Amino acid sequence: MAEDAWQRWFSQRVRWAQRYTPPGAWMPALPPGCVRLSAGYPAPETVPVAELAEAARRLTEREGDQPFHYLGSARAEELPDILRDRMRTRGMPVAKDEILVTAGACQALDLAAQVLLDPEAVVAVEAPTYMEALEVFRNYTPHIVAYPVDHDGLQTDLLAADLERRRRQGLPLPRLVYTIASYQNPTGACLSLLRRRMLLELAEAYDFLILEDDAYGELGFGDPVPALKSLDTAGRVVYVGSLSKVVAPGLRIGWLAGARPFIEAAGWFKKDLGHPFAEAVAAEYLATVDLAGRVRFLQRVYRQRAAWMEMALRRHLPEGVTWIRPQGGYFVWIHTPGVNTAHLLADALRAGVAYVPGRYFYQESGSVHEDAASLPGDDWLRLSFSHLSRDELELGVSRLGALLSKMR
Repeated sequence: MAEDAWQRWFSQRVRWAQRYTPPGAWMPALPPGCVRLSAGYPAPETVPVAELAEAARRLTEREGDQPFHYLGSARAEELPDILRDRMRTRGMPVAKDEILVTAGACQALDLAAQVLLDPEAVVAVEAPTYMEALEVFRNYTPHIVAYPVDHDGLQTDLLAADLERRRRQGLPLPRLVYTIASYQNPTGACLSLLRRRMLLELAEAYDFLILEDDAYGELGFGDPVPALKSLDTAGRVVYVGSLSKVVAPGLRIGWLAGARPFIEAAGWFKKDLGHPFAEAVAAEYLATVDLAGRVRFLQRVYRQRAAWMEMALRRHLPEGVTWIRPQGGYFVWIHTPGVNTAHLLADALRAGVAYVPGRYFYQESGSVHEDAASLPGDDWLRLSFSHLSRDELELGVSRLGALLSKMR
């Protein structure tokens, strides 16, 4: 069968998805020696390699072959309770039947979309927002609306005005609002307490759910902020957690927390699509580590790296290029007026530096082509400070600054 003949077998959902940029298009192959300012990886020294290896050794000595089966590890069965304990310390008590361990946060997002969305549903997102979340939502509905983010996070006043306009004009209201309230990807912004409370009030007034992605929630550089779920008294918030940023991304451990009927429905779709061995090792590790102390260590590491990044930006970026100072997380969001960062990327890779063009963090209206005249986010780019050393950050930013100076 010819390859183009396969199109007639694809579902409507697949055809929707194929209108957009392919998954992973923001991460091209890198030439040798390229400074990878594009990757949201943890700092190498923060990955607890020896501790995880020791946890695996203890686990297999005690349980033998059990962790390698579909089910059977006693320690793996403890992981939901360990995660519940961590949520409780952060003001989010949930019952045993209100949490579901997933294969990373992306599976959690996908399960939430499967349970809550259909082709007629409207999803509201931040602009900009996490690109893989956009990819997930596009698989379930074409109706995605976006609302701007500033240094205080989602602009809830603009959301409120549009919700009222929709109600007045008889337009569909969002069923779901997706937010990275704390140390947002890509901006590093943090939703203010006032806006957090307003968002919860809007959920009640306009009858929608909130999907809170809290991947960076413990990686703030200042005073801690309460998770949206900790403020939720009406059961409107579905929470997505992850161990990728506080332990290691390769474990692929995430979780959903929400009302029992939602968690039960998500479990129908998850089936046995978990990582039993990784869950057992993670539980063994978490049972012995001082996680609160580890989080404080991570905050110090990333606060320092953010400072290194900002010093390099001030030294090397040309006049007129600005950025949002991150309040936490892994990233800094750069504005390059007059420069199309998607078109510039090939030159940047040849110059030895990689970044993620801003267009990938915005909802697209349809098919994207490299020669498109203008798309949302075209004069923005995301840099990551989390993974690289001070010297590598300095080198990468100097290469980027030289290229931007030449373009401008």
